[in-house]
Amino acid sequence: MTYDVIVVGGSYAGMAAALQLLRARRSVLIVDAGQRRNRFASHSHGFLGQDGADPSAIAAEARAQLMAYPTLTWLDGTATAAEGTLDAFTVADEHGSRHMARRLLFATGVKDALPAIEGLSERWGQSVFHCPYCHGYELDQGAIGVIGTGPASLHQALLLPEWGPTTFLTNGALSLTGEDRAELARRGAKLVETPIARLDGAADVVLTDGSTLSFAGLFTASVVSPATDLPRAMGCDVEENPMGQMLVTTPMKETTVPGVYACGDLARMPHSVSLAVGDGAWAGAMIHRALVFPGM
Repeated sequence: MTYDVIVVGGSYAGMAAALQLLRARRSVLIVDAGQRRNRFASHSHGFLGQDGADPSAIAAEARAQLMAYPTLTWLDGTATAAEGTLDAFTVADEHGSRHMARRLLFATGVKDALPAIEGLSERWGQSVFHCPYCHGYELDQGAIGVIGTGPASLHQALLLPEWGPTTFLTNGALSLTGEDRAELARRGAKLVETPIARLDGAADVVLTDGSTLSFAGLFTASVVSPATDLPRAMGCDVEENPMGQMLVTTPMKETTVPGVYACGDLARMPHSVSLAVGDGAWAGAMIHRALVFPGM
């Protein structure tokens, strides 16, 4: 069969988009590899009605609600190829099957490139975070460390004193101007330029001089890029931003390839569950309108 829409990526943005289409009684195939970006976190915060919930529970409940719609097909697996043109797209999966659709939506999210610091990746989502709105409150105004990765880290260091006493550990990732240093001082942020050797404990930073700084939590600005190369292989344009890379989309969430759409972390910044859900809902509605009004 030919679906109205194939959604590649069944996390928050993808499911939110699918919900709008299903409620318009459109046929939707979701292809999902089960790799939610926030799978390392135990709690999700800042999402209205689900504040503090387990992210996996939020995703499971959403999927169960979608499965109640008879025009949904859900495929657990990885999309390995995508091609085609308007009204005639094909997506291949890891099982060797090929699926047809009139429109294609990428909601695969992004992958995070983390600083190459011993002990950091094991603490990602538990005591090392990227979003203060998602995890800052739970630190209870305790000491916060910001690990530098590039220019975006300065913004983090200037913002995070809202949540607790902040120390900016540049770790050789960026050079600060006199104006930068004055602004950090004005915000009350301490500056540590000794390189980091490793992380210990929950959120202890061991410096190369042997000293240890203990924090309630750490933040770092990961560098993001699309979690899959499929959109780029189809010809979708990618743009650089302060956080990394994302797909170029119109206000209607269509990429530079007609009939191919993108939403969620893959196609907007900044990132959170709330923003991904909102972006997905908008994308789903816009795809439906494009199906009803071709050429819109």
